[in-house]
Amino acid sequence: MSPSSSSCSQAKTLRIGIIGFGPFAQFLAKNLIKQGHFIRATSRSDYSELCSNLGILFFRDMGAFLESDNEIIIISTSILSLSRVVESMPFHCLKRPTLFVDVLSVKEHPKDVLLQILPEECDLLCTHPMFGPESGKDGWTDLTFMYDMVRIRDQPLCSFFLHVFSSEGCKMLEMTCEEHDRLAARSQFLTHTIGRILSEMDVEPTPIDTKGFQKLVQVKESSVKDSFDLFSGLFIHNRFARQQMKNLEVALEKVKEKLQERSKMRQDPIIPKF
Repeated sequence: MSPSSSSCSQAKTLRIGIIGFGPFAQFLAKNLIKQGHFIRATSRSDYSELCSNLGILFFRDMGAFLESDNEIIIISTSILSLSRVVESMPFHCLKRPTLFVDVLSVKEHPKDVLLQILPEECDLLCTHPMFGPESGKDGWTDLTFMYDMVRIRDQPLCSFFLHVFSSEGCKMLEMTCEEHDRLAARSQFLTHTIGRILSEMDVEPTPIDTKGFQKLVQVKESSVKDSFDLFSGLFIHNRFARQQMKNLEVALEKVKEKLQERSKMRQDPIIPKF
C-alpha cells in the first residue's frame, strides 16, 4: 500500500516505542514529537534525563518497555548489537500484535534476524531513512526514505507510520532489502571506505584546494563522524560489501598499472656521451 493512499491522508497520533536511543533515534524522536506522536524509549545507556526534557517516557527495563502498549516499535540499535538485543527481548510481555520497524543502514541482516525471532503475529517493516541529524537538520523535504513491507497484515497502521515521513516531504522509495544492500554497498559503504582511507592518509585542507579536493575532505570528515562500529557493520552485515572492497583494490591496481605504463612511455631516451 502506498504511503500516499487515502488511508493515511490524515495524520493519526501513534504510540511509538524506540529501542536504542543514540543520536539518530534522538533526531528521529524529536520530529515524531513535533508531529504529536507519543514516544517511549529504552536503551542500554541511561537517557532518563534527556527523555524527560523531551517529554519521552524512558524505561530502563526492557520488559516494562514491551508491556507499555506500543503500537509500533522502532529498532535503532547498532548493526553489530542487533542480534544480541533482539534475542534478549522478552516478547511475552507484548500486550498486542505490534509493528516492528528497523532503521538500520543494512537491510538483509535485520530482516533475517527479525523474521527468525519476532513473534509470528508481529508485523515487520524494514526501512532506511537515507539521512540523519546533519543532512536532515533543515527538514526532510526531498530526502529519501527506503522501505520494504516484509510482513504487513495491519496495512492501515503501516500506512500511518509511512505517512510520518511522506508528510515531511520525503521521497518514498519501496525496494527489497536485497536490492537496497546491493546498491548501498556501491554507494554508502564505498563512500565510508574512501572516507576512512583518506582519514588514514591524514588528508587535511591546504591553501590551494580545488573544489574537488574540498569535497574529498568533506567525505573524510563526514565518514569519521560516524563510529567505526557503523563502518564495521556496513562491511560485516552486507554480503555485497566484500565484493566492493575487492573491486576497489582491483581498480587501484589498474590505475597504478596505467600510470606505470605511461611513465615508461614518457621516459626520455638516454643520450650517450661521446
